Amino acid sequence: MPSVKWLISKKMVHWNLAAVVGVPGVGKTSLCRRASESLGYTYVNYGELMLELACERDLAHNLSELFKLNINIQHEIWRAAALKIKDKCNVLVDLHGIDHSKSGYILSLPIEILKPDIIVMIESSYDNIILRRQMDILKKQRIIENLKVFTEHNNLLKDSMAVCSVILGCNFIILDNNNFDNSLHQLKKVLDK
Repeated sequence: MPSVKWLISKKMVHWNLAAVVGVPGVGKTSLCRRASESLGYTYVNYGELMLELACERDLAHNLSELFKLNINIQHEIWRAAALKIKDKCNVLVDLHGIDHSKSGYILSLPIEILKPDIIVMIESSYDNIILRRQMDILKKQRIIENLKVFTEHNNLLKDSMAVCSVILGCNFIILDNNNFDNSLHQLKKVLDK
């Protein structure tokens, strides 16, 4: 049975916007899609929404092109995506939380626009994530990080999300995804109002 770590409060509150974050390949998209279908929440994949906005502006036609755009243009699209979600109700947003770029790590949870009521970080073992990334290479361009870089990325994500939860005054939960069915059950339990 996966462990659920409650970092801010053990008392769950009604939420309108939940942010589910995790490093690429942790399984958050599969978990979010299944949980939102089961619980009836609106699911938004932040990267896909950004790509949709970039396509509408004829700036990029795939994620690889999107992330090769000038950082200022990417930021404008990132902001436009947040504004599109801002006033929706019962939304489950799937995003990385922080992204690793050539210039370092960038916070990708737009807390100045989106105010999640709950942040759920999905974690998994390095071996499981690498296996998922290798299987995912056909669908998405996935970087295979070494253990040191992966650990740094995951730790910075955890620290960043803990800080964001304090700033926002929202719950922060860490959920282990080494068994999909157990993790889905735990995520639905956390998100069910």
